[in-house]
Amino acid sequence: MEEKHMDQVLAKAEVLIEALPYIQRFNRKIIVVKYGGSAMVDEELKRHVIQDVTLLKLVGFKPIIVHGGGKEISKWVEKSGKEPEFVNGLRKTDADTMEIAEMVLGRVNKSLVQMVQELGVLAVGISGKDGGLLKVDKKYSDGQDIGYVGEIKEVNPKILYDLLEKDFLPIVCPVGLDDNFDTYNINADDAACAIARAVHAEKLAFLTDIEGVYQDPSDPKTLISELTVSAAQKLIGEGYIGGGMLPKLNNCIEAIENGVSRVHILDGRIAHCLLLEIFTNKGIGTAILGDGEQRFYQEQE
Repeated sequence: MEEKHMDQVLAKAEVLIEALPYIQRFNRKIIVVKYGGSAMVDEELKRHVIQDVTLLKLVGFKPIIVHGGGKEISKWVEKSGKEPEFVNGLRKTDADTMEIAEMVLGRVNKSLVQMVQELGVLAVGISGKDGGLLKVDKKYSDGQDIGYVGEIKEVNPKILYDLLEKDFLPIVCPVGLDDNFDTYNINADDAACAIARAVHAEKLAFLTDIEGVYQDPSDPKTLISELTVSAAQKLIGEGYIGGGMLPKLNNCIEAIENGVSRVHILDGRIAHCLLLEIFTNKGIGTAILGDGEQRFYQEQE
């Protein structure tokens, strides 16, 4: 065998060996993946994400996918002749928009089920309505009525545990019911966090359109690989975190404080970002952990 070819083969072996302690640590542990952003729109990225999650399943993890569908919903709202409306970043959802959103999310849900099953893993697509998974109250935005937008008040994870026990990969779309059994749209980040807390997930991973959390948002070299809850709160308090990252980071902190061991913010535009973050020493995004948690990434000599 040529020396160059042998080096390539050995490099692949080293990558697999580097993944071993992570596979051992998280074997049979639940991992919630919030799937959104560009990775849902670009077909090649979509395929990479599904390959990653399927691989996690096949090496012994217990993944749950929670997906959004915002861009797709907006497209179909416009096709119906309506203009998408947002209030403080939340979609204003009247009865017609809710009907469109539920149809679009159902379509996205089943397309992900199909992609997973093409790779040889059995998946089941559900919404927060199924099995009473997500119960909501009506959500207001700074006192404004924004329609059928739900605030999660209760999670009943029994259906997820049942599916995981039977070796299915659950794929959840963020729609829930209130006490009157009316249907509400739910922010996918909120749904992923609530589900991760309810199932005591070992990891919660957000696929986003940014590289992670920065010490200085204007300087890409200040990407933080690991961030404790207290350090994250300090960044927020000092005004370093703004825009869409602020509610996401608050969600991450809340998840950690409610029993999730680690939360990862990843750039879903990078192919196989999930595998790179979970199975390599340095990772590529930002991992958020409790103040008492052992730091897991080690800088390579």
